[in-house]
Amino acid sequence: MRIGLPSAETLRGGSLKAFVVTVLLSVFMFQLLRTVGLRAFSMASETYTSGTHSAAFVTCPNDTVAKDLARYEWQGKIEEDNEVLLMIKTRSSKVPALAEYVRSNHPYEVAEVISMPIDQGNPPYLKWIGDVVPE
Repeated sequence: MRIGLPSAETLRGGSLKAFVVTVLLSVFMFQLLRTVGLRAFSMASETYTSGTHSAAFVTCPNDTVAKDLARYEWQGKIEEDNEVLLMIKTRSSKVPALAEYVRSNHPYEVAEVISMPIDQGNPPYLKWIGDVVPE
């Protein structure tokens, strides 16, 4: 059994051209179809397309600078709430359930729940997360 590209004898005349066009279309169309599919799924299921937004961590020299930078607009006016950041570590597969729990129990109309995958870290700590958060 031979696996690989067709032989030159097989690709005589127009067959070679058709083969090349098919391969090229397959390569170029994959990304387009993947993007369209993800967007359609996202709209249909009200999910988010990964990578559309980013979270930024910003250091400030003091509370005054942080408060000046942290003003945000909500319903047409500038807000300056004293918010507390709660950092929850969990399995990526648990983020949708976590977001639903927060939405159901948070006083804000639109609660901030974002997740970023952990790329690296202290191995014993990461193992601990895996041990205490069931699959």
